[in-house]
Amino acid sequence: MNSMRILIVDDHPLFLEGIATVVSSQSDMQVAGRATSAKQAVEEFRRLQPDVTLMDLRLPDMSGISAVAAIRSEFPEAKVIMLTTFEGDVEIQRALAAGVRAYLLKSAPLEELVEVIRKVHSGRKHLPPQVAENLAQHFSGDSLSQREVEVLRRMAEGDRNRDIGEQLSISEETVKVHIRHIMDKLGAKDRTQAVAIGVRRGVIHL
Repeated sequence: MNSMRILIVDDHPLFLEGIATVVSSQSDMQVAGRATSAKQAVEEFRRLQPDVTLMDLRLPDMSGISAVAAIRSEFPEAKVIMLTTFEGDVEIQRALAAGVRAYLLKSAPLEELVEVIRKVHSGRKHLPPQVAENLAQHFSGDSLSQREVEVLRRMAEGDRNRDIGEQLSISEETVKVHIRHIMDKLGAKDRTQAVAIGVRRGVIHL
């Protein structure tokens, strides 16, 4: 039986080597290649065209989601598993929209990782129960507009309404309207809580 060829993408050397060791120990898998950035991931995928790619969500140059989108624009059938420490529902939605076949937390047991690789290779999808629950919890909620995300990001940086308005070329009154909408959509009582919820759900990153 031919071994599944796996491309591993992660910028943490210890985690990268740990996953490579686990993959190499499976009789039906082999490590086709490694990458430590999104740019390198796209280049290595193009060169190797692996059966399954394990992609870190957070990479030093751009997000793993952007790398997946770039890969799938060239190779629509690419099978990618997103590995992450984050459970934010917004990031899960973005990853699934980019075409990720599975979303797996880095805290998952190693046995689960190899089973998910086999599952994805056979054409199936996988979402851990806690991730699926997190996604379902917010699925019907109003999502923030791009402008509201920009305002929230600047709120997280501690900018005042006047500063935000100047940076985005909008009036201070418009900023206040955006902040009111952000708090309503996120169910936040104040600016601080809005930022905390935004970070937890993956709307913004600090």
